[in-house]
Formats: sequence, C-alpha cells, structure tokens
Amino acid sequence: MFTKNKFIIQVVRAFDSTVIRLYCFLRFIIIRQVFLNEMGQYLRGAQKILDIGCGFGLFSLYFSMLLKPQSITGVDLNPRRIRAARAASERLGLSNVTNYIHSDVRDISFEEGFDGAYMMDIIHHIPASAVEPLLTHLHHVLRDGSTLLIKDVAKYPAYKRWFTYVLDKMMDYKTPVNYWDVPELIELLQKVGFEVYVHNMLDILPYPHVLYICRKKA
Repeated sequence: MFTKNKFIIQVVRAFDSTVIRLYCFLRFIIIRQVFLNEMGQYLRGAQKILDIGCGFGLFSLYFSMLLKPQSITGVDLNPRRIRAARAASERLGLSNVTNYIHSDVRDISFEEGFDGAYMMDIIHHIPASAVEPLLTHLHHVLRDGSTLLIKDVAKYPAYKRWFTYVLDKMMDYKTPVNYWDVPELIELLQKVGFEVYVHNMLDILPYPHVLYICRKKA
C-alpha cells in the first residue's frame, strides 16, 4: 500500500503548476486507492494500454509505474493537458513508456491493436449521440479477448446523481453532463460487441461510481 501511495505522490509532484497539482490531488481523492486497485487487476498483464481522455495523464503515469507495461498511449482533446502530461512523463523518466497524443481518439487508426484500455469519467461528458461511435471505434482497436474498463457514474439513485452533478460543475461549469442509466449503457456495449460485467463501487461520499468491465469477444 505504501508503494502505491508513493506512486500517487510522485505523479502529483511531477507537475509544475500548483493548480494542476491540486486538481490531480482531488482526482486521486475521488478515484480512491481501492478503485485504482480494482482497475489495476484487470489491466495487469496488458502490454499495450490505451487511456482515452487522459487529461493531464495522472492515471496513465500511475499505471505506468505500478503495472510496468510496454506502453501506455494517452489521447485527449485538450492540447494544454497533453503538454503537461508529456512534461510530467519526462520528469518521472517514463517517456519511453508513455505516449501522449492531442486528438480525438476516433480520428486515429492505430496500426497495432491494444490489449487493454480504460476511460475515467468520460462517457457522461460527451454527447449521447457520440457514445456509440466512440465505443465502436474502441472495439475495433482492441485485440480479441482484451478488456476495456469504463469507470463512470450512474444516473440513479437521484441524490447521488445530483451530488455528482454539483461537483462536476464546480470542476468545470462549461462541461456538458449526460449521465447514463446502467442498463442502457450495458445494452449499448453489448450491441457494439462487448461482453459486459458491472461492478458498483461503493464510496464514503455519495458518488454513484460504476465500473464496466468490457471484454472483446474472441
């Protein structure tokens, strides 16, 4: 446990900006250690991992140190965050493992497939009409038998949804919010071609955390 906490501290300290450090610290509080452990067990053994909506790269940096994969590719639409992720990767000596791309992941045709992928709280921040094309593309770039992890928040119960909504708007009031009902998202994932297992992740705070473990059929 100490080693894993040490990784978190190293990631937060790798950023120059105090504001970014505070943001990363808050993200690691929201995505608690037990959640990272849960995700790590499904990513363990994957050598080529894709991080969709990587932001400042804090989770890709963390998993790079924890899991020691061959490579983690982070993709994000925000060029400022990509620059910060690259700088932090250099500072941590992980530039030979991490690769950060400023783009929409749907616009990239990766030559080699990935054997692991994840996105953290991304689905509810993109238009509902864009979710199926995104999932279809991810299904295409994953190798047979590999796993996509989607950590998101559920639409119900309502009081948890509103608690999360207020915090989402506090973090970035311009960001659109569209929470999915769990059965609805499961149905869409299955339609795209994934086998889906859902784990409701209980928290001390009233966050409706949900982890979708999606396996691409062989």
